[in-house]
Amino acid sequence: MAQLETRFSGNVPENYDRGLGPYIFDYYARQMADRCAALDPKSVLETAAGTGIVTRYLRESLSSGCALTATDLNQPMLDYAAVKLSGIGAIEFGTADACDLPFEDNMFDAMVCQFGVMFFPDRQAGYREALRVLKPGGTYLFSVWDSWKANPFAEIVHDVGAEFVRDDPPGFYKVPFSYSDVEAIEADLRSAGFKEWNVEFLPHQRVLDDIDLFAHGIVHGNPLFNELKERGVDPEAVGKRIAQSLDERLGESMPLQAIFITARNPSA
Repeated sequence: MAQLETRFSGNVPENYDRGLGPYIFDYYARQMADRCAALDPKSVLETAAGTGIVTRYLRESLSSGCALTATDLNQPMLDYAAVKLSGIGAIEFGTADACDLPFEDNMFDAMVCQFGVMFFPDRQAGYREALRVLKPGGTYLFSVWDSWKANPFAEIVHDVGAEFVRDDPPGFYKVPFSYSDVEAIEADLRSAGFKEWNVEFLPHQRVLDDIDLFAHGIVHGNPLFNELKERGVDPEAVGKRIAQSLDERLGESMPLQAIFITARNPSA
């Protein structure tokens, strides 16, 4: 976690927000916020908030009286989110490790985490922390990416990296798509103490209206950039090849698929 945290710095937050946000995160952020708002919570904790893509929709969807706390392990990402979201409503920002939360027991009605669980070094610890800070009957809403097969852009990115470094291709794009086995997710939830949950697959088709912007975000908006630099590879060249390959293999739009999990604190 700490290593990932230090690599989401510099211009990464802006490139992440502008290049990746509209293409792979925004639609699912709206879905997450709608599901959370439907619970009518009075207090919500968001972990792995990043640049505030979900946070914005949460603040717009939740009641004005709902207390919203947005956290991330990465301070530069939170700093970017705080500036971007200044003026849209009350949001408390704070640095926090989702596997060791700095909050008291039974504090929140709902907890939200979009595409963060895959990066946790101990997912069961993250689930136990969610249980601990949720009020009795509280709800944990989180999402993970389905496999490369359901999200082919990620396999294309990995394949392009392998073109440039065949013996040691960058591996970052394996990580976000490494936790799509529903049986494994359910086993982890059960081991952590959850007894009741619902799993939903959400497909989406996203138009690639600015493929160069998306490719730039893919390279410059996450630690792939560092992996390329460490291997002596020009990130700009990789970005151009990614844009070309996306166009060749996907055309004008790309399929996406996320897995949404809604789990309740069993102590209701």
